[in-house]
Amino acid sequence: MKSKGVAYLLWFFLGVWGVHRMYCGKWITGFIWFFTAGLLGIGWFLDLFLTSGMVDYANCIYKSKYNLSPINNMNQTQASTNTINQKNV
Repeated sequence: MKSKGVAYLLWFFLGVWGVHRMYCGKWITGFIWFFTAGLLGIGWFLDLFLTSGMVDYANCIYKSKYNLSPINNMNQTQASTNTINQKNV
């Protein structure tokens, strides 16, 4: 699982070189950022708004790859309890 905090730290300190994109699994655009200095800084600035979605997408891919539920464990337990209660009614 990827962390938004780590992704934003990488964006702030190494974002011009595309390290935050590589962290999120976007290797091709990460290398484009690396060789163009973050598309001359414009792409680096735009990633301020896009990084959160990239982390969410990377985590979604991770969860689907390992067949994990998109619901966290606490909510999953609560959801299964609700399902059992609905079946008993």
